Amino acid sequence: MKKLSEFFIGEIGYVKKVYGENRIKRRLFDMGITPGTQIFLRKKAPLGDPLEITLRGYELTLRKTEAECIEMEDKA
Repeated sequence: MKKLSEFFIGEIGYVKKVYGENRIKRRLFDMGITPGTQIFLRKKAPLGDPLEITLRGYELTLRKTEAECIEMEDKA
């Protein structure tokens, strides 16, 4: 298992768990990032912040600090 921030471009995985203080966790849940959701990492900025992901049929941009709160499972 690794964090979404550690994924490589083009990698697909599933959300295992979402960490963080209540505000951040609630924000991620509101964006559709919940356990079991498939996430595809589309792009990363040159310094790794922000990240562009695809989930549930739409694209989303996350800060690296937000991506570090998302524990992922590699696609099996």
